[in-house]
Amino acid sequence: MKRFLILVFIPLFTFGQSLSVEVNQLFELKQYAKAEQLAIKLVEENPNNLEAIEVLGDAYGFQKNWDKAIDNYKKLVDSKPGIANYHYKYGGALGMKALSVSKLKALGIIGDVKEAFLKAAELDPTHIDTRWALVELYMQLPGIIGGSKKKSLKFAEELQNLSEVDGYLAKGYVYEYDNEPELAESYFKKAIEIGGSLNCFQKLTNLYESTKQPEKAIANIEQAHKMHQRNALHYQIGKVSADYNLQLEKGEKCLTIFIENHTTKDGVPIEWAYYRMAQIQKHKNNKAEALNWIDKAINTKADFKQAQKEKDKILSL
Repeated sequence: MKRFLILVFIPLFTFGQSLSVEVNQLFELKQYAKAEQLAIKLVEENPNNLEAIEVLGDAYGFQKNWDKAIDNYKKLVDSKPGIANYHYKYGGALGMKALSVSKLKALGIIGDVKEAFLKAAELDPTHIDTRWALVELYMQLPGIIGGSKKKSLKFAEELQNLSEVDGYLAKGYVYEYDNEPELAESYFKKAIEIGGSLNCFQKLTNLYESTKQPEKAIANIEQAHKMHQRNALHYQIGKVSADYNLQLEKGEKCLTIFIENHTTKDGVPIEWAYYRMAQIQKHKNNKAEALNWIDKAINTKADFKQAQKEKDKILSL
């Protein structure tokens, strides 16, 4: 069984405004252990407060402590079986646990995962995230234990009735997974046409990269940049250029811009830009320059294993 997307969403709980703000800030800062300790205190003080139990489940989920997340979400389901989001979170935690255990043990969990997601979908005909989970679950499960492309497409169609963009992205996902890249491309392009979000562009870029169409990938990233003007897109162009040894001047220029304007908001550590620069210089047979950039990468992150391997390749030129 391959991975499927499970998202845990942070509730804006209301039992104490100051505590609500504090916990959500901790989540945003990814300080999940601190959030857990505060959530434990909240549950101890409010043992029957479902919002406190939910946020504790989220804290465990963010830390991949699936057993404890499952326990807390199960309390929610048992207390309020008519709330779709509780079933969704319970199914998500079960699904992630299934991915962390042996295939044999996972087989004993999958039925409960499916049941939880289907119940959430039944309770809330507008629950988009549940339908996404079902699209991916049915697509990735082997047929012998309930996988079904037909069912995936059924939930993709339901998604499209709720959100046209999500529907196109879901159908693109199904066809990409089923190794039908032309159909996947057509649906991702429709998603871009209707929605135009960075996520839509990224799905198409990923498809082009996975099907070894780097020229199309670069053109798509450039189109995304025209619309969104994000510095991280400069890095993406440099990455594709370095990976496929093409349009090297463009790749080098884009990485230069990325490095000059880099902030933590870009989401890509600066050492990766140095690494890609080194790859481009290696492709151009500029050994000294390549070594200069790869050393910058290693000096920035000492345990950068990919950079260490790349340095060996550069030294062998």
